[in-house]
Amino acid sequence: MARWFASLLSSLTSSADKNAGTVGYQSISPAQAKEKMEGTQPLVVLDVREPWEYSQGHIPGSKLLPVGQITSSSAAQTIPQLDTPVLVYCRSGNRSKKACAELAKLGYSQVYDLGGIQNWPYPIEK
Repeated sequence: MARWFASLLSSLTSSADKNAGTVGYQSISPAQAKEKMEGTQPLVVLDVREPWEYSQGHIPGSKLLPVGQITSSSAAQTIPQLDTPVLVYCRSGNRSKKACAELAKLGYSQVYDLGGIQNWPYPIEK
């Protein structure tokens, strides 16, 4: 039984590692995001909700680019450098995953899915 479980765990880990490379982005916790935001490296915090949601409250310093409006042109205007770290969030985490996948497809190499603002334990601005 222990051998079977170890084998199963190994195959799941291997599968997850393979998927991580093809997805093109990684998940990040609010604490990890906050640490990156307080660091010295320039980054973009990207809110992919709708304008009315953004106006109700957003992470300070974030830029708005609704997920349905992400194109190579709009992304380049918001995030000019493909190697800029981008922290992406929405309300609950569904749209942020879609936006992260799209940004990775466009060639952005440091894309982080922060998930939903509903899980952000730090101050927001209106």
